[in-house]
Formats: sequence, C-alpha cells, structure tokens
Amino acid sequence: MMEPPATAACASCRRRPLPPPLLCLLLAALCLPPALGLYTVNAIYGDTIIIPCPLEVPEGLMFGKWKYEMPNGSPVFIAFRSSTKKSVQYDDVPDYKDRLSLSENYTLSIKNARISDEKRFVCMLVTEDDVSEEPTIVKVFKQPSQPEILHQADLLETEKLQMLGECVARDSYPEGNVTWYKNGRILQPVEDVVVINLQKIVDKSTGLFTVTSSLQYMPTKEDADAKFSCIVTYYGPSGQKTIQSEPIVFDVHYPTEKVTIQVLSQSRTIKEGDNITLKCSGNGNPPPQEFLFYIPGETEGVRSSDTYVMTDVRRNATGEYKCSLTDKSMMDSTTITVHYLDLQLTPSGEVTKQIGEALPVSCTISSSRNATVFWIKDNTRMQTSPSFSSLQYQDAGNYVCETALQEVEGLRKRQTLKLIVEGKPQIKMTKKTNTNKMSKTIICNVEGFPKPAVQWTVTGTGSIINKTEETKYVNGKFASKIIIAPEENVTLTCIAENELERTVTSMNVSAISIPEYDEPEDRSDDNSEKVNDQAKLIVGIVVGLLLVALVAGVVYWLYVKKSNDAKGKSEKAAAQNFASLPRTASKHVDKDLGNIEENKKLEENNHKSET
Repeated sequence: MMEPPATAACASCRRRPLPPPLLCLLLAALCLPPALGLYTVNAIYGDTIIIPCPLEVPEGLMFGKWKYEMPNGSPVFIAFRSSTKKSVQYDDVPDYKDRLSLSENYTLSIKNARISDEKRFVCMLVTEDDVSEEPTIVKVFKQPSQPEILHQADLLETEKLQMLGECVARDSYPEGNVTWYKNGRILQPVEDVVVINLQKIVDKSTGLFTVTSSLQYMPTKEDADAKFSCIVTYYGPSGQKTIQSEPIVFDVHYPTEKVTIQVLSQSRTIKEGDNITLKCSGNGNPPPQEFLFYIPGETEGVRSSDTYVMTDVRRNATGEYKCSLTDKSMMDSTTITVHYLDLQLTPSGEVTKQIGEALPVSCTISSSRNATVFWIKDNTRMQTSPSFSSLQYQDAGNYVCETALQEVEGLRKRQTLKLIVEGKPQIKMTKKTNTNKMSKTIICNVEGFPKPAVQWTVTGTGSIINKTEETKYVNGKFASKIIIAPEENVTLTCIAENELERTVTSMNVSAISIPEYDEPEDRSDDNSEKVNDQAKLIVGIVVGLLLVALVAGVVYWLYVKKSNDAKGKSEKAAAQNFASLPRTASKHVDKDLGNIEENKKLEENNHKSET
C-alpha cells in the first residue's frame, strides 16, 4: 500500500553535463513544495522491501532516479537508471551496499530489511521537458519472540507482597506492550496487591525493542492452583496482534485453618480382628507433618505422623477418636464402632444320649446389632430350633447353630453339636407263607444303635443260617430276613447284639405243608405313619362292632343257660372222653396232614354234641 509524500527537500542534481533547459527543470523539481499525499510500503524485518515507483513512465523518458531523505531533509541519491543506455548505477551509500536492485519499470528492491530502512524514499522520472517525482514511506515491522516469565518466585506466601516474576518479550519493532493475566483474566494494578512495572530497551545496533514487565503480587489461599501468564501486544503489517506466554502455577503457602480426621478401612464397617488406620490432615500448604492422636480412655495425646494404626481391634476399641495439631490449636473427632458377635451353643461337640431321654439345647447370641440365627442339620436348613423331650434314633445327626450380622461383612459365627442316640437292640419277628406256597419268609425287625449285628440260628441243632438279606439301616432300624422251606416244624432264633446288649428272640415255624397266617413286614417310618392312621380308623370300627356283638352274646347266653343245665352235664362228659383220646405228632408231612383232617372232624363232632 502506498501514499504520496508530504515534502521534498531541494538538492542539486548529479554532476554530469545537462542541457540548460533540462537542468532548470531538474532544479525546479528538487525544490517542489510538499506533496499532497503519501504512499506507504510495509515491510517485514529481514525480508526484501519492494518499492514500486508511484509515477507512470512518460514518453521521452531519459532516466529515473531514487533517493531518500535524511532526518534534516537533505536528499541522498542511491540508484540511477538510464532509459536510453539501459544501464543501472548505484550510489556509494554504505547502508545500502549490495542491497539495492532497480528494475526496468523503476521498482526499487532493498534486500534484508532493517529498522534503519524506515525512511521516505522518492522516485524521480526525468524527460527533456519535465522532472516528476513521488515519495513513498517505508515502514518496517518485527514480531517479538514469545514472551517468557523469568526470575520466577520459588513459592508465594499469603498476605505478603512479593515479586512473582518478569515477563520478557524480545526483538520487536515497534515496541510492544505487556499485560499480565491470572486464570485468563487481566490483572489490573491495585495498590499493595498488584504492582506492575514496564521497561523498554532498544538495541542500538538493530533498533529492536526488548520489553520487560515485572509483577509484584500478594497471593491468597485461592491462588494455590491459579495459572499466571503474560501477553505481549504488538503491531504488524496487517494490524495489531498478540502472543501469549506459557502459563505458570506457583506453590502458594498458607497456614492450616482446619484439621480433619478420617478412618481408613477397606469396608464401611469394622469388626473385631480388623486393623484400623486413622489419618489426620490439615488444609494448610504445606500440610502439617505431625499430629496428636487421642485414644478413648487415654488423657494424653499420642504424637505421630499423619497416620495412626491399630491392629486386631477388640470391642473395647469402640469410642470417640480425636486428632489435633501439635500445639493443640485445632482438633477434629470421629466415632468408631467395633462390631462383635458371640455364640454359645449348649451342649456342643459330640454328645451321646440314650433313646427316650430328654436333651435341652440352647444357642445364645450376644452382638453389637441384631443378628440372624438359623439351624442346620446334616447340611439341610431347619425351619425351627431343635427340641428333644424324648430322643429318637432319627434325632441323631450333626447340628449347626449359625449366626451373622447382615450389616457387617464377614462377621459370622457357628458352633456344632454331634448328637448320637444309642439304644439296646429291640427285636420283632414276623413270618409268612409266600404266594408260591413253596417257601416261607421270616423277618427279624431290629432297632438299636450302634447298629446291632444279627445272627440266625436253628434252635435244637444250633446251626447258623448265613444266607440272609438286610434292608438299609435308617434311623436306627433295619430288617434281616431269611427264606426257608422246612420239611418239619422248626424254631428259629434271631440274635441282635451291639455294644450295649445282646437280645435274643425265637419263633416257631411250621413245616412248609402247613399254611400260616401272613404277617405284615415292618414298614418304613414314612409309610408306617400313614398305615397307623388307617389302622386306628379300622380298629375303632372293629372295636365298636365287637362291643355290640358282645352285648348281644351276653343277653343270649343268659337266656339259654337255664334251659340247658342238664344237657350240659352229659355234653361235658362226652367232651372229656374225646379229649382223652391219644394224639401223636407225625414227623412226616403226610401223617401231619392226616392228623389235621382227623382233628377237624373231631372238632366238628364235638361242636355238634355241644349244640
């Protein structure tokens, strides 16, 4: 961008032969009054300055010249170009040696722009009849380096005005201006709080400015994390620009105003056996390194670092804990509850009782909060607590009383009771003829604990029967059975023996040819309850019918007694004679069957005679 010059100083032309009219024109041109406008060329420091000639090249041009004006107004010619000879000449000016270049259109170029190049340059075009000239002002700009905060304070103390640092912006032209910022906001000078001093230094060899701004500042506690920076504002060819420094955070020291105590624990609740770490902290900077810890039950504080550790705490550690600065000026407190859980099972361990005995059982709980209690028998949770007024074999087992505090993680207790119910062997024998009529099953139902050993023998011969079958031993009960096909009447003996006693029971069994009433086998406990309920109903009905029949029979008997007294005597005599007949038992099956038939006939005849 170019603007016309304001004035032109008169000067003599170069010493060379000129025709008198041309000389007069040239002299007149050198003494022209000030121009009405200014052309301006903006250049960057170190770049090439390009100054176009503002004049249009006229016809009949003889030559063109460039000059610049000294501060006192005197001209200094620096370049000449002839339009006829096409030659360029540069004047011997030390500041521009080897730096100038004049093109055919009379554009002047100056390499490696300097601050000293900021002058008014004049382009002159000369014809035989006229001399024209037009000034151009050259302005040079230099961007400063990025500002730096130097001589930074090691730390800042509150309530004290101190030097924070110096913001330095080097090598600028024209000189820049420095502004301080805190957290992105401008710091305005405030007496005894914010004091800013600006200093500008010019390098005489280059003409460049170095700007230094110092900041004195009185920090507060809130400045602990504040970011301080400075910005330099400068002018370039395109206008005003800024460059910002790197932000700086200072270590601000301030006294402790509050003390805080904390309980460091892996869980939110504390139970017996845990470790407790107390941490005391102050909000000053730097924070306090030592504190006094006050433990419940102790009057004097314990001097320690910022932590105090207690291991394997017990319930008596519950209470209020405090900490303070070593000068006792500030204090904080917290309450710790150490949760506990006690369980007492009576009796516990292994307990042996006899069947039918009573056994009181209690599970007593003591805890810091309400605890849940439940019982487990043989890995199965019970619905109610165990109670034994009369022990049975099915009561034996492993009992566990367990309790827990739901709010306290990991606080759980349990104790066990191994109950053994002992009993002497009890035997009940049954027999039945199997459906195939070819064998009989004899069953020895046994109760007792420890489990009795069962042995079968044949009475008289003493022989042992080894081929037996046993049911599963459940709740102190099992059954041992044998299947036989006797050719004659036998007596079988079942022997059950455990550590407590030996029990022997015998049963007569008829030969296989003689049918016997079937007797039901011993049922399991689950089915026996249902059978007993049905049996009770049937027995009740039968007993009622028997009572009715008995009453009817008694009435009928009294009615016929009187009328049959005489006949009764003769009938009794006949009966006695019948009873005195000899009877022998046959060892053979056929004879036994004959005897049975004879006995039946005799009984029929006897019954007829009695009637």
